[in-house]
Amino acid sequence: MSPTSPRVPLSVLDLAPRSQGMTPREAIEESTLLAQEAEALGYRRFWMAEHHGSDTFMSSATALLLGHMAQHTSHIRLGSGGVMLPNHSSLMVAEYYGTLATLYGDRFDLGLGRAPGTDPMTAAALARTSGQLHDFAAEVTALHDYLGMPRAGSRVRAIPGEGTGVPLWVLGSSTGGAQVAAALGLPFSFASHFAPDQLREALLVYRSRFNADAETAQVERPTVMAGVNVLVAPTQAEADRLFTTAQLMAIRIRSGQPAPLDPPVDDLASVVPEQLLGLAQAHQAVRAVGTPESVVTALEGFVQDHDLDELIVTTYTYDPVLRRRSYQLLAQAWGL
Repeated sequence: MSPTSPRVPLSVLDLAPRSQGMTPREAIEESTLLAQEAEALGYRRFWMAEHHGSDTFMSSATALLLGHMAQHTSHIRLGSGGVMLPNHSSLMVAEYYGTLATLYGDRFDLGLGRAPGTDPMTAAALARTSGQLHDFAAEVTALHDYLGMPRAGSRVRAIPGEGTGVPLWVLGSSTGGAQVAAALGLPFSFASHFAPDQLREALLVYRSRFNADAETAQVERPTVMAGVNVLVAPTQAEADRLFTTAQLMAIRIRSGQPAPLDPPVDDLASVVPEQLLGLAQAHQAVRAVGTPESVVTALEGFVQDHDLDELIVTTYTYDPVLRRRSYQLLAQAWGL
């Protein structure tokens, strides 16, 4: 990407995170303020990810939250980042998102994943299908059909939903999701913000196998969005310190001790046992943390390295005001 090339669109991924001392309602109210801010700043999408059984994230009932966000915004695209299909009937998902589209118009994206979005015991309580590739592809195809125009003789219909054509995205963190997105001719969003290891391989699979002629195809060419952990502050030192909240969150989740977001610390090693420090590295893989200028440089390099069409960024701070400030600084520096 040359300095004069237009930058790709930026979108926001949110899980309604809750900080220590914050009630679930307050966490959702803060996410509502963030959606309004994202709209005012010019971000393309505001997506919310389904997550269950966590004291950290309040985004389990994603469709309900997106309806709430639609009531408090006017035009930003809203979507699931994503709905975890093993937990749901494809018919019910079509009805939920078809209802949203019926109420609020063409403002919704339906991002679809096959991970459970929770711990194994909660997943067992939620699970409806296996999440295997063939089951997942079949469910995505069914959703496409439910949201399309009704077919003659069809006895199972999503009402409201049919005819709304809510756009579908396949989400993934491996080559599995890339295969499904390619075979069905759908846009692909890669979870490089938490699982970057197979990014290059997955994008190669997706682009080389993309079938624009699939009956389910919704884009004419491979279309890729990728996730990045971002934290922008006036100085590098402040950004690094604020980012320790996200690192502590990663340590808690990966060590089986989820909790509301911790305040930032001056030295991670002073509060985390040495044997757990390595768990924070997973949260450092695809990230851009620093001043507006340094973050823009990092994001531009990431876009160029992987030939991306869009970035979706996620930010965690203990103080939600500083989370909004981060998105403000990024929008200004990116030229939204």
